[in-house]
Amino acid sequence: MFLFAGGGEHPTPLIVEFVNYYLGEPLYEIQMKTTYPFWTWFFAKFETTPEAVFGGPYSPDNAIPWYTIMFFIACVLSVVVINLLKGKLSEDDPKPGQMTLEAGYLALRDMIVSVVGESGARYLPVIATFSVLVLISNLMGLFPLFMAPSASVNVTFALGIASFIYYNYVGIRENGVLSHIGHLAGPKLPLLMAIFITPLIFSIELISNLIRPLTLGVRLFANLYADEQIFFEISNLYPPYTQILLPVGLLAFATFVAFVQTLVFTLLSMIYVSEVTHHDHDDDHGAEHGDAAPAHA
Repeated sequence: MFLFAGGGEHPTPLIVEFVNYYLGEPLYEIQMKTTYPFWTWFFAKFETTPEAVFGGPYSPDNAIPWYTIMFFIACVLSVVVINLLKGKLSEDDPKPGQMTLEAGYLALRDMIVSVVGESGARYLPVIATFSVLVLISNLMGLFPLFMAPSASVNVTFALGIASFIYYNYVGIRENGVLSHIGHLAGPKLPLLMAIFITPLIFSIELISNLIRPLTLGVRLFANLYADEQIFFEISNLYPPYTQILLPVGLLAFATFVAFVQTLVFTLLSMIYVSEVTHHDHDDDHGAEHGDAAPAHA
């Protein structure tokens, strides 16, 4: 967090300047010929410009945004960290890294089974990927030369959309397209009530589902952005002393925020999956009635 190039409200990490120094010029030329004319035409319909919307003019220095570079690094770090913790798997003499990884795996598995049901374990690989990637992204802002990619709304919206696509894919695969859409209409009602209430329930549920990528993205972005801005402002109160002493006291709080926001994103993704997979609950419910009937007979 302490090694930034440049100044201003949003300092640029040195690694971002390094990448743009070597790759920014050719990518900038491609953008000018392809995406820039499209965005110019599109935003002209709203009487604005790409520069006004995206926060500044295009240039080779910002051809690759900092959040894109940081998110790419987060993806690489996620794979590296998992492999380092895994090490050589051993049942007889597990290393601390393996035990840490197993503890995280068991915690996530127990959580998704409690939320979704026994079939929830089949969705664990994707949910665990979300969890690891969001956690690494959140924690990156605590280290020199890095910024948290989850402190950018572009990254958090992308993660929110990925979660939205995944749980809808699960719902369609499990129930079919019509049944997946039909569950938004709520329970079956008598005909007269259904005429008035079912369209209302369907509209509310449809809007609620469509804004989920937005709420997921804003929640994660707002907390991480605020945390990083507070960290940056406090560390620049009286440099260089506040850049060394004060941030140390905030590390514990920043780490806590990173883990809590990871838990929130992961748990909400599990809940959304549970809403479109009702087989376990229905089977359990039917089994209870099936067992009870002979007893009463």
